[in-house]
Amino acid sequence: MSFADALRQPFAGLRERAGALLGRAGGERLPIRDWIGGVSAKPVQLSGYDTGLIWVTALLLALGLVMVYSASVAMPDNPRFSRYVPTFFLSRQAMFIGVSFVAALVTLQIPIAVWEKWAPWLFAATLAMLIVVLVPFIGKGVNGARRWIPLGVMNFQPSELAKLAMAMYAASYMVRKMDVKENFVKAVWPMAVSLGVVGVLLLAEPDMGAFMVIAAVALGILFLGGVNGRMFFLSVAVLVGAFVLMIVFSEFRRQRIFAYLDPWNPDYAQGKAYQLTHSLIAFGRGGVFGQGLGASIEKLHYLPEAHTDFLLAVIGEELGFIAVLAVILAFFWLTRRIFVIGRQAIALDRVFAGLMTQGIGIWFGGQAFINMGVNLGVLPTKGLTLPLLSYGGSGVLLNLVALAIVLRADLENRQLMRGGRT
Repeated sequence: MSFADALRQPFAGLRERAGALLGRAGGERLPIRDWIGGVSAKPVQLSGYDTGLIWVTALLLALGLVMVYSASVAMPDNPRFSRYVPTFFLSRQAMFIGVSFVAALVTLQIPIAVWEKWAPWLFAATLAMLIVVLVPFIGKGVNGARRWIPLGVMNFQPSELAKLAMAMYAASYMVRKMDVKENFVKAVWPMAVSLGVVGVLLLAEPDMGAFMVIAAVALGILFLGGVNGRMFFLSVAVLVGAFVLMIVFSEFRRQRIFAYLDPWNPDYAQGKAYQLTHSLIAFGRGGVFGQGLGASIEKLHYLPEAHTDFLLAVIGEELGFIAVLAVILAFFWLTRRIFVIGRQAIALDRVFAGLMTQGIGIWFGGQAFINMGVNLGVLPTKGLTLPLLSYGGSGVLLNLVALAIVLRADLENRQLMRGGRT
């Protein structure tokens, strides 16, 4: 028995109890409707859905909207944004949330079986988009990075889609390779190659932060899927070694590490550690209860990217330690709830749904942890936004679509427990 199987052992009885409730001895797997094959799924009835998950998501979105406005209201004073009105980023973020909400409602109607069927094709399409974004005159470059494809109303970031596509593809891969999961060549090596291709494309942008999140999602799903422990830790060691080599052979990344280790050094404080030092100043000014909403000084052109990567620092300065702690607890609860839904799906013999959902949990928890760690000086500076809160159309869109998929998995779990079918 692998270590991951041992972790799932306490939930093994849930499948049998579910089967007993359905009148099916032994928790026999229920047939899944072929939604693509001609029988359309009925619209989801929002009864018995996870209200806690929805409320926490809504509160984080609302807080993010308020803080994006507060962090960006003074940006028109900067000559670079002189053509913008003070409410530019507020109205754009509100539009992103509206569009994303509609996309989430549509996503909620799609059965998990559809995502399982199309996961490899979605992953292939994502790889194509990661290539397209690198093509001159197509991909949009900002601050030396080429990560966006202009779509008129918004700039789409393929790396955000890659996080969801990897969660689906890795879950689908593990389901298909479940019989050979103890074999390195058949189980781990093909997944490692896929991850390597994604890594090369993301590092060409460059976007090392997104690659770290995607790598965590892929390895996490391999572990939860029951891959041999020795092979898993070998894969982790190889990946960590690759990150170390990238830092050693890159002057830019090496200087970031030195700046992180000694941010107040005069050689770094006005250079590589500029964002970190001003983020720490913001938290220091905020104290326990903050300076008050709108009263941040650091957002007045001292703290770069205050409405995106360093939004938590503005929250800390204006609303204090209490608000920062609330945000941390909200993400902890959200991640834990997503994992619980995933474990329930696995216990009901819905392995793809369970692994995919837990992969989304790793994505949200891992990215939030990295962003918070960067803001608080616990981790080196990386260009990762805070899910659901930071400004950005692609991030909000894919965050809400991913959470809609989690809600769909939870709804199907509940339907099975009530004796229905997915």
